[in-house]
Amino acid sequence: MSRFKYPVDTDQFQRIREDGKVYVDKTGLMYSLVSKYQYVFLARPRRFGKSLLCNTFKAYFQGQKELFEGLKVMDLEKEWKTYPVLHFTMSGLKNLKVSEAKTKLESMIRGYESIYGRDPLSITPGDRFRDLIHNANKQTGERVVVILDEYDAPVMRLLYDTKQLEEMRMMLREFYQVLKDEGAYLKFVFITGVTKFSQMSIFSELNNLNQISMIDEYSGLCGITQEELNTALRPCVEEYASNLEITTDEAYALLKSKYDGYHFARKSQDIYAPFSLMRALNNNTTDNFWFESGTSASLIEHLKHFPNFNPLDFDGVELSLEEFNVPCENASTPVPMLYQSGYLTIDYYNKEDDVFVLHFPNYEVRQGMVYSLTSYLMDISDWDRNATILAMARALKRGDLPSALTELRSYIASLPYDIITRKEWMAKKKKEAFYKLLMYVVFSLLNSKVDTEVKSVIGRADVVIKTKNDIYVLELKVDDTVDNALSQIDSKGYAIPYEADGRHLTKCGVTISSEARNITHWRAVDKDGKVIDEQKF
Repeated sequence: MSRFKYPVDTDQFQRIREDGKVYVDKTGLMYSLVSKYQYVFLARPRRFGKSLLCNTFKAYFQGQKELFEGLKVMDLEKEWKTYPVLHFTMSGLKNLKVSEAKTKLESMIRGYESIYGRDPLSITPGDRFRDLIHNANKQTGERVVVILDEYDAPVMRLLYDTKQLEEMRMMLREFYQVLKDEGAYLKFVFITGVTKFSQMSIFSELNNLNQISMIDEYSGLCGITQEELNTALRPCVEEYASNLEITTDEAYALLKSKYDGYHFARKSQDIYAPFSLMRALNNNTTDNFWFESGTSASLIEHLKHFPNFNPLDFDGVELSLEEFNVPCENASTPVPMLYQSGYLTIDYYNKEDDVFVLHFPNYEVRQGMVYSLTSYLMDISDWDRNATILAMARALKRGDLPSALTELRSYIASLPYDIITRKEWMAKKKKEAFYKLLMYVVFSLLNSKVDTEVKSVIGRADVVIKTKNDIYVLELKVDDTVDNALSQIDSKGYAIPYEADGRHLTKCGVTISSEARNITHWRAVDKDGKVIDEQKF
């Protein structure tokens, strides 16, 4: 049993502190924000500690000094004044119709009106919110703190419902506009969300909102930094290593590959996903917690509008800030949604060319994306899919690439016919995109059993598979020839990095026919070009 209590079941700061649960101190950064700004906006993916941060701000402004004993803010704050705090968690409005969302928002307002009073002549949520701020200020003699958590949750599922989206925007804009008008009565405003504030045209008038999402100093405000894992959480990692019967260094490497890799600024600290990290330490496992914690329905719905784009191709893409930090509803690619939702993150910033390189942050997120795409692409049981992956992995581990490809071919043949005949895949070019995406998904799933790399836009081979004794370099072609596939491996030098590895190197060209709806030809050769196996169908 662990000697540490992890906050895996709560985002309430007060409960975490009173129950002695693990808390990574962010109060120094919190105090810095309060000292510098009146209006602050922070965008981070879901499950990244935004709600805990909001609850920490709430406790701080309510003057709950006893909860902060031993934390950095105790050396910084001298007054500990109590302010009226209006805290709205907008995620409660998601998946609701506009009328339902309005009723829910009014209920939230009513809770504070029971404390500070209500003017019966005020009808709309915005008017009632304005009166609430005035009444709280008058009653306490202090300016008001407003915390809006997940401000964009009500609109994210409405991106492709134009009428509902505009109605929701109008309702929220009337409510949020109050923050601009009543600045004289406000001490501090803190707003969180997944998407940038300008993207939903909700804060069009709130031009004094300080966007800190990509400021280096605050890159570690949410999430666990590498430094924090090395210092404050080191005893937790040591216990985790002991429970798994591995070394501490091995535990750090394991956690890093699974849950690290997030960067939110040009010189960002290295950030771990806190939701997953805490559960891994608590459960002594390496499960995929982040993706399993919430539905991917909105992502899949978004991807359906971009059938020619393979999300896996964006692992390694170079883009300007304007190309991935733009409104999701106006984007020409799914990259803005993938980035803002946390499926892609910044790998590094190329200052010379002023571009950012994006990638999947870690194995957990990549596999989560792949499983999500599996559900989208294949109306087939998990049992059949997993049996195929296991059979392919076993064949590859014994050096039998033809058997692995035969398993894959049988699996593709078992897919329901109506998948490829859906309207989003009917055009020939889109059929090609479908089969490429299908192959990338299958080989990515294989990575759970063997070490598999899948093609990215930076130019490596479509698939590289590594086992104890073998390395396979595969090039996939749709409605093309095996000769062209193998020629590309050689002309692009895809196999060169592996020639001195010591393991047996196999190059393989694979062709898929969009008309036959399956693999129709493969040829496997050794590093010198000698044919090892070839099959046509």
